[in-house]
Amino acid sequence: MKGVKENILQVPEKALVRNRLRKAARKLVAERGILPPASFEFIQQMADEIIVLTGTDAAFREFAMVVSGNEIWRSVVAATPYNRRLLLLPQCLKNNSSCHAEIDELGLICAGCQSCQIDSILQKAETLGYASLVAEGTTVAISLVQGGTVDAVIGVTCMSVLQKSFETVARAAVPVIGIPLLFEGCAETDVDNRWLDDELTNFKENKDLQPISVSGLKDKVNGFFTEEALTQILGPVNDLTTQLTIESMLTGGQRIRPLLTALAYSAYAAEVSEELLLQLSVVVECFHKASLIHDDIEDNDDFRYNTETIHKRHGIPVAINTGDFLLGKGYELLGKLPLEPKVMAACYQLVAQGHVALSVGQGADLLASSKNAVLPLEEQLKIFEQKTGSAILVALLLGATAAGASENDLQILKKFSACFGMAYQIKDDLNEYRESNEHTQVADYPLMLSMLSENASDLPVEDIQIAYARNDKQQVADWMGTHQIVKKAEELLSEYTAKAYNQLDQLTNLRLKLSLYTVLGKIF
Repeated sequence: MKGVKENILQVPEKALVRNRLRKAARKLVAERGILPPASFEFIQQMADEIIVLTGTDAAFREFAMVVSGNEIWRSVVAATPYNRRLLLLPQCLKNNSSCHAEIDELGLICAGCQSCQIDSILQKAETLGYASLVAEGTTVAISLVQGGTVDAVIGVTCMSVLQKSFETVARAAVPVIGIPLLFEGCAETDVDNRWLDDELTNFKENKDLQPISVSGLKDKVNGFFTEEALTQILGPVNDLTTQLTIESMLTGGQRIRPLLTALAYSAYAAEVSEELLLQLSVVVECFHKASLIHDDIEDNDDFRYNTETIHKRHGIPVAINTGDFLLGKGYELLGKLPLEPKVMAACYQLVAQGHVALSVGQGADLLASSKNAVLPLEEQLKIFEQKTGSAILVALLLGATAAGASENDLQILKKFSACFGMAYQIKDDLNEYRESNEHTQVADYPLMLSMLSENASDLPVEDIQIAYARNDKQQVADWMGTHQIVKKAEELLSEYTAKAYNQLDQLTNLRLKLSLYTVLGKIF
């Protein structure tokens, strides 16, 4: 490890060497059609190859990794408008002896004294339309991207910070160009200004590569679910059923499903129709809320989003009817979408197949629950795929199908949805177990029970089922601890999360690929 730390600080002193490595990386990315994001291991291999191809000293391997990562992201950053980019500069560029800047919780506020190059760099960037920040590290920059304030980052910092932040940036799929300082140090450092200027001014309009702001789109989707908007779509509130329908649509939830629909539609549509985006989002949420109302009845849950469920307030018949009304409205709205007949038929088939899969999974779940049965792990995962996986599948594929996605991408999204659904439910079961309180039931984490049964060869499944029937949380917790079930569940979660990422890597639509990377990063 000592040798690695020494190499991290090596930046070629000569611009000729720096440019030679940059050009070699650019050529390799272009020739092989390499698309972002790329793993740490892939970039290491690419850097090693560039070192050999250019005959450069191996001491510059880490620098070659930086330029390799840059070239992989270049086309995406270049397609991002200037006003959707952030320039991140380090405070160590300032002149300590004559700097008049102030520093707040976000970073340095340049006083414009022109005693160092920070002022001239900021003026150039802000003239182009950049947001700018003079601060150490990348945490704030990543949060701004994830918060939807900006879509790409050009960051100047030392090699050690670039190396430390790589995993975080890669996991968040942040489009970034990193420019290392010419030497390490905490004060009065320097940057290759010609290189920085090249990056700042590089813009090539390309709608197929321009990132979708996931957070920005999420805000837009949330804006669809107001009482005024829903009344216009679902009809005036002249009866209890419509009133309860709109109440359920307005109450709680992260709106992940309509967000996924909106992402897929926005990524594939040649021209985004705001009206169709709205209608697709509401259709998906109608189906989702209907399933929740019926699910609450079947599970005898009294609360949803800290609010009394409809069947608790108005009785089971009213709740069933409200759920049915939502299903009917969903299909009615779907039938009114301005789509070609062939596309419309595909959308109807997709939604219907999703309902069938969800019902089969829910049926198996209810039967197991009624018998206090601990299912084999594969059967429990299959239920997760049928219930949550099919809901994610409908959300993604409805948007993609309506926008004319290729059959190849639709098949990849189907496989991704299955892995995503299982990972999501594994995480949910883990959270239910870890955050157990007086209201939690053993039945709330069936996957953990299945894993306990599979991994505890010394424990008869009948004993687990007895503890399940008695809701003996302490006994179950003791067994879980003895057999390290939490750790095994975390490993299973990592396995299915990796499978989801692997499916995304096969997508031809880069905008959706990167958007879904962001979604996975936030959830997992």
